Amino acid sequence: MPAKNNNSQDTNSLLQIRRDKLKALQEAGRDPFKITKYDQTHHSTDVKEHFDELEFKPPVDEDGKNKVVPLDEIPAEKVVSVAGRMMFKRVMGKASFANIRDLKGDIQIYVTRNDIGDDEYAYFKKYDVGDIIGVKGFAFKTKTGEISIHAKEVTLLSKSLQILPEKFHGLTDTDIRYRQRYLDLIMNPEVKDTFVKRSQIIAEIRRFLAGRNFMEVETPMLVHNAGGAAARPFETHYNSLDEDVKLRISLELYLKRLIVGGLERVYEIGRVFRNEGVDTKHNPEFTLMELYQAYTDYNGMMELTESMFRDLAEKVCGSTKIYYGSKEDGTGHEIDLGKPFRRLTMVEAIKEQTGIDFDQVQTDEEAKKIADEHHIAYEERHKKGDIVNLFFDEYCEAKMIQPTFIMDHPIEISPLTKKKPDDPSKVERFELYINGWEMCNAYSELNDPIDQRERFAEQDRLAAAGDEEANHTDEDFLNAMEVGMPPTGGIGYGIDRLCMLLTNSEAIRDVILFPTLKSLDADSESKPASTASGDNNGFFTPNSKIDFSGVKVEDFLADQVDFDTFCKSDFRAVKVKACEAVPKSKKLLQFTLDDGSGTDRTILSGIHKYYEPEELVGKTLLAIVNLPPRKMMGIDSCGMIISAVDEKNGEEELHVVMLDNHIPAGAKMC
Repeated sequence: MPAKNNNSQDTNSLLQIRRDKLKALQEAGRDPFKITKYDQTHHSTDVKEHFDELEFKPPVDEDGKNKVVPLDEIPAEKVVSVAGRMMFKRVMGKASFANIRDLKGDIQIYVTRNDIGDDEYAYFKKYDVGDIIGVKGFAFKTKTGEISIHAKEVTLLSKSLQILPEKFHGLTDTDIRYRQRYLDLIMNPEVKDTFVKRSQIIAEIRRFLAGRNFMEVETPMLVHNAGGAAARPFETHYNSLDEDVKLRISLELYLKRLIVGGLERVYEIGRVFRNEGVDTKHNPEFTLMELYQAYTDYNGMMELTESMFRDLAEKVCGSTKIYYGSKEDGTGHEIDLGKPFRRLTMVEAIKEQTGIDFDQVQTDEEAKKIADEHHIAYEERHKKGDIVNLFFDEYCEAKMIQPTFIMDHPIEISPLTKKKPDDPSKVERFELYINGWEMCNAYSELNDPIDQRERFAEQDRLAAAGDEEANHTDEDFLNAMEVGMPPTGGIGYGIDRLCMLLTNSEAIRDVILFPTLKSLDADSESKPASTASGDNNGFFTPNSKIDFSGVKVEDFLADQVDFDTFCKSDFRAVKVKACEAVPKSKKLLQFTLDDGSGTDRTILSGIHKYYEPEELVGKTLLAIVNLPPRKMMGIDSCGMIISAVDEKNGEEELHVVMLDNHIPAGAKMC
């Protein structure tokens, strides 16, 4: 504890020194915050790439030493001005070296008292790592051959009042990296490169689509009927209109209205919002691109998609062959976007992996029986088409490493899509899979307003049955359809996931500048202030402060369990290292747990209705660890998280049993 206090005192002292330096500068009339602009002529990489053109060699004196040349005597075409953050400084008496980091990289500067003068050099020596400076001078090479800038003028442009993370360890804490992305960008050049490349990806998409005569448009974000996807929307309120509205979950329905209006090729790149969980491939607000082209079908969308992905790989990555993962560790895959993409129907893909031909399955009951035999969890309302989709998720999705179009989906999971003329149980729809990820979703769009109304009615029935992700009837959209929409192909691309693929990023948060995170003060804002009383230590809430009215617990079991049987259950404290939503499941969370054994334990638990994954990371839970592995959604669940269940006002409540974090992982409960 004393060491911690000393570190805190040292930090506070260093921060105060920086403020004192700023105050001294301001009193001397050198306030950096009054500077409004700086003439930056080059970036670091410009100097290095064009060194032969920019190099200036000063004349030498009788002893062979370089003479000091005034700035105005250096040829104008040889003068460079760079600006950036000082990341390193080494003062050596009358001369100093420093490193400047700008948008494109780092470059060394050489500063001497003879070149900039006694007073300016004295000021320069007081500058801190993290300060933003402008440097004007000429390019040269040091004795070791490093391209550098010989400074003739140094200008402090902004005083850093904070201390950057320590140089050699950098910034590695992922929570801080995401919350303070500015520090992440400063300390980790590869992160900056990722977001520069993301910007390039979007620019190249726009260029590609412009070459195919597509028109970029903008459509409303706040809507009365959030349709076009199976997702729960966020809700908000218009004060001036006194109306509740929703944030859009897709771009589809407004873009189709534009097709009706005669804009034959339209697309939008924009934010959409889905009130769902957070994991490595999902963020509640994300960037979606949807495009619609009149007078084509899903085959036209396949051609466009394959051509665009190939073009993006060439332009952004320099090759149609990319590697996702770590080559050094051998944990990734080479993905070839240059070859023709494979095409399979969903039923063919399932048959290829399992031998089951769902085209031969005639009824919902038969499909459910096959699901039971293969331990595929489904809901009572599910039909054959839903079961087919669950089988694909379980057995096929993760195996689609090379680009593969999965076509002809069941009609039950595609409410806005044209039926196949030769098989009305399927629709003209495809999803592109790469690296085991769904990269896009495309359709031959439904343009029959009568059929569309019937499908909306089915979605309304699902919503009434409790499906929070079902669409609702949109009368204005139906009116547009009745005006007449031409045959149209449509497609939606998750831009963030595309950026993950092309930048070799592990998680969606690595390609979103400011990802969704739980507020650090959310808990303190939602809970009453703790008191100093002995029964409220900040971990447990006193019973007297909880409303237990309306709570009902299950009847106690009449059958008794003998002591020896009970003792066979191994209850252990486990620490949650990671937690994420299981794809395609509304209920399941996947826990990665430290159980004290030295090997991570995976347990799945159906508690997503009650908890978001990030709420549970870092918590200490109670688990039974000696149960046999049980496969859930294709994942072996090795144990059971212990929860408390009760009923309140007629609805089931579930509370995960959380232990004091002082209890170590692996501690046995007895």
